Amino acid sequence: MKKLFLLTFLVVFGMAAMAQEVNPGAKIPSVTIKNIDGNSFNTQDISNDGKPIIISFWALWCKPCKLEMDAYNENYTEWVEETGVKIYAVSIDDARSTAKVLPFVSGKGWTMEMLLDPNSDFKRAMSVNMIPHTFILNGNGEVVYQHTSYYEGLEDEIFEILQKIAAGEDPNE
Repeated sequence: MKKLFLLTFLVVFGMAAMAQEVNPGAKIPSVTIKNIDGNSFNTQDISNDGKPIIISFWALWCKPCKLEMDAYNENYTEWVEETGVKIYAVSIDDARSTAKVLPFVSGKGWTMEMLLDPNSDFKRAMSVNMIPHTFILNGNGEVVYQHTSYYEGLEDEIFEILQKIAAGEDPNE
């Protein structure tokens, strides 16, 4: 009986952690991090001319993160054509391993905008506790959806959300 209760708890908790409600109208906090070239980048400069934005937190050591980034990259061209989305991938690798991010990203051929958060300042400001953690912003720069974890097929759900945002619809309906 205890095992059944524990299993039920874990399933319910896990589902709640995967798709989280967002405070309507939440904006991106201002945090200075680095771009892939090592130049300073203020997170309030994250924008996309009124089109949807994805911000995804990942790390080199996180296998689900890399699977998610591969899936995003595989669909990125189509998503841009259909919705105009821009993806910002934020590596939370620490200072010891950030030098490995650029060669890894180049080897993978990932084309999204890469940012580095080696001190986890942006991660903390966005209340990210578990990765991968993805936020989707509408054309006004407001967080309208977020999720943690990755499973095959999630990219199809993300695309549907992006289509709703691009059409001016509420993605949560």
